[in-house]
Amino acid sequence: MNLETKKDLTSNWFKILQDAICDNICRIEKNKFHFKSTIWKRNIKKDEGGGEYRILQNGKIFEKVGVNFSKVYGKFPKKFQKNIPGAQKDPKFWASGISVVMHMKNPLIPAMHFNTRYICTQQNWFGGGMDVTPSKLDEIEKKDFHKILKKMCNRHNKNYYKKYKKWCDDYFYLPHRKEMRGIGGIFFDYKKNNFENDFKFVRDVGVTFQLIFNKLIANKNKKKWTSKDKEMQYLKRGRYTEFNLLYDRGTKFGLQTGGNTEGILMSLPPLAKWK
Repeated sequence: MNLETKKDLTSNWFKILQDAICDNICRIEKNKFHFKSTIWKRNIKKDEGGGEYRILQNGKIFEKVGVNFSKVYGKFPKKFQKNIPGAQKDPKFWASGISVVMHMKNPLIPAMHFNTRYICTQQNWFGGGMDVTPSKLDEIEKKDFHKILKKMCNRHNKNYYKKYKKWCDDYFYLPHRKEMRGIGGIFFDYKKNNFENDFKFVRDVGVTFQLIFNKLIANKNKKKWTSKDKEMQYLKRGRYTEFNLLYDRGTKFGLQTGGNTEGILMSLPPLAKWK
């Protein structure tokens, strides 16, 4: 399979998944709330790709949810290319992906994040993952979440779950706070062993994310919450914001490669507090 075919397959899948997740979210909102869509280009003077970010705000279930698709290409800035595999000698790149961030109205439902991507330089690889950030820890929910992830990973390789869970725990850590961002999940990068197998895994991650967010919402959506619960959520969102602005590689990658600023920062919560 040639590289152009791989690019088409991956970017088409990410776009299909964007549509499927948005349709799913609108059904959860009983089609009473809808996404605002913004089409953007990386460079208005020449063709370097672009994407579409969709945001739904102030729904009955979702306080804010963003679903972002991108397919961009061009050259890495000099100071950035040295840190990217396969770009040290040739700055040309192609990248496509989908990212989803959910901030819920009910503070008993955790914030959820998912992304998958395919990047091409002189090397080509997949990356991505998903994680969950509750404002109030629920051990049963945590156990069930990781059980689903482990089952999904085991369909592909018995070593994936342990490896990608640790990677997620190490990645979503706030060193200045000395604390985890949430209850973890899976995180993987530079996945380039076998395109067919890796792409199958990436698709399964996307489908499993839909299963997980539907289950988490259904379990907690009708539970009553207090103003104290909401205050805890606002404070936890502050930690979420700190991580995304200080440490998140996807945020840095997007901003330093000419991505759409509003689309990149869609991950930030609508309201957060510090004290």
